[in-house]
Amino acid sequence: MSFVVKKKQTLLFIDEIQEEPQAIQMLRFFYEELPDLHVIAAGSLLEQSLHKVKSIPVGRVKFLYIHPMSFLEFLKANNREALIDGLSEVPVSKAVHYNAMEWFHKYALVGGMPEVIQEYAKERNVFSLPGIYESIWATYRENVVKYARNANEEKVIKHIMQTAPLYLGQRITFQGFGSSNYKSREVSECFRALDQAKVIQLIYPSTTVDSPIITDSKKSPRLQFLDTGVLNYALDLLPHLLSVEDLSTTYKDALLPHLITQELISLQEEQFVKPNFGVRQKKGSQAKVDLVYPYHGLIIPIEIKSGKAGKLRSLHQFIDRSPHPYAIRMYADLLCIENHTTPKGKPFVLINLPYYLTEYLDSYLDYVTKKF
Repeated sequence: MSFVVKKKQTLLFIDEIQEEPQAIQMLRFFYEELPDLHVIAAGSLLEQSLHKVKSIPVGRVKFLYIHPMSFLEFLKANNREALIDGLSEVPVSKAVHYNAMEWFHKYALVGGMPEVIQEYAKERNVFSLPGIYESIWATYRENVVKYARNANEEKVIKHIMQTAPLYLGQRITFQGFGSSNYKSREVSECFRALDQAKVIQLIYPSTTVDSPIITDSKKSPRLQFLDTGVLNYALDLLPHLLSVEDLSTTYKDALLPHLITQELISLQEEQFVKPNFGVRQKKGSQAKVDLVYPYHGLIIPIEIKSGKAGKLRSLHQFIDRSPHPYAIRMYADLLCIENHTTPKGKPFVLINLPYYLTEYLDSYLDYVTKKF
């Protein structure tokens, strides 16, 4: 094969490069010998293959992470530029709020996979999507077993892929996962392979209230799946989601935290740091904050639920231990900033944010901390 490289005008795209680790080593050649050639190499399970590469061309390549599309990208794909402009204003108007709620529900239903969004933007018909979901999920089920080191690991990975969606929102243990007889070590090793492939990720807690957030990998994790839309398909939630009004009550209150976590992950391009949820160090404590978010040297607790602020017990306990007075509750209503006091008497500011504003967390924290 030969081609003519036009100076600074030719792009070579190498897809599924993980199938041939030697091709990864050749990226050094392109950089050094053909500097006028632009090269993009992509692989859905690339990190699984990097350990097979004898010499990674450090300094010759730039690593970027591609995730399912975010809510704003979903809006762009559906030509909602006016809504995007409205969302950039802090705070959003009531008119923007109701429009954003409608479109975020569509995003929660469809998810962030580009092929699915392309089809939805064209037809606006969710009943045309299941075939695409099945193709995506089946492809991942088929591909991930390639990285099993033996026949037993292949069985464990297949079992995890089949049963893991049922544990959405729950903290898991590896021993006997999915009502199996598999041991903790073999399950954990397979989960870590899936985690590295970004198909099913392990989201671990943190017990810290002071920056930086420190992951506690000795505590039980919860699961984060590739994409909420594909997960909806795997759990057969699509019919239910067509009529739901408050996403925070969907599938045992677990779907919305999953989607917001997916949004936070999707904002990362040049680095990959998984979000954490918050728990107490105290043994036997059931207190759990849905997410902890780093902001200018502070760790902000985030709860994702509707209901009265006085019932946010885990958030209150976090604030009592925290050196600052700020907390976020994401829910299905208008922006509302309230002054509260924990049962132990500590005053704090509760920022009630509509759950479509994940990408604007920093903007609203800036807005609130300058006023309160």
